[in-house]
Amino acid sequence: MDFNQVAVFIKVVQAGSFSAAARLLGQPTSTVSNRVAMLEKRLGVTLLQRTTRRLHLTDVGQVYFEHAAAGLVHVLDAEAAVTEAAAEPCGLLRVTAPVDVGDQILAAILCRMREQWPKVHVELVLMNRYVDLVAEGVDVAIRTGRLQDSTLVAKNAGVARWAAFASPDYLAGTAPLDSPQALRQHCCLQFTPLGKDAWTFHNTDTSLTVPMAGQVLVNDIGLIRELVLAGEGVALLPVYLCRQACEDGRLVRVLPDWHAKADPIHIVYPRQRFMPPRLRVFVDLAALELRKWLEA
Repeated sequence: MDFNQVAVFIKVVQAGSFSAAARLLGQPTSTVSNRVAMLEKRLGVTLLQRTTRRLHLTDVGQVYFEHAAAGLVHVLDAEAAVTEAAAEPCGLLRVTAPVDVGDQILAAILCRMREQWPKVHVELVLMNRYVDLVAEGVDVAIRTGRLQDSTLVAKNAGVARWAAFASPDYLAGTAPLDSPQALRQHCCLQFTPLGKDAWTFHNTDTSLTVPMAGQVLVNDIGLIRELVLAGEGVALLPVYLCRQACEDGRLVRVLPDWHAKADPIHIVYPRQRFMPPRLRVFVDLAALELRKWLEA
């Protein structure tokens, strides 16, 4: 089989004439005509009926064109996919993430990207509102909680669990904290996206909601963590953001039998025929880094 003959035939049908196809292909009209004639001879059928003004597909020509055109698209797609896969990741990648993912984990992802793929330039935008990736020209998002848009491709990266933490110095000078209800006697530092009115806790058997006084309300998770480290009170924080501080003795997980919300984390991006190398390596690297941080 001569694929050139097939490709020329498809171009003739699409262009509507031998001369138009010849101009598009940059070949003499005689060459184009000869290749179609050779294809018809090999198949033993007439594909095109030629008149002085127009070309008409025969019935068998119509069937052949439909199958051949679809097959050629797959061949071109395969070649493009190989080219994309072989290309070195480079260029600008726009990434969005919610503020409560935390500076440490995002910094770790960015450092790994710069280390492994220095030709990829990452623009990271932190915001808590829902971002329409396609409409706003964003390549990929790190999202927590239940996914809203089923049209996006989503890669699961683990679960972010939240729990109550305080510093040893704070706990040493306050009333015992042996139940969620006891929080009403403590200074609670509230991350406002979790709610201003109450905290909800879960254990293996039940759920419990504790009203909050709203003494300290902050919408930045990094500042909440610093206040807890400074001994200013108790806060709900992602476990992964506190693991090292707990190992160092700077923080204590209080109410260890209870936890607050548990958010699945996904890396999402628009569905597309070919995934740019810079996007592919970011998704793989970010998923790996997130899983390391989120391990219980």
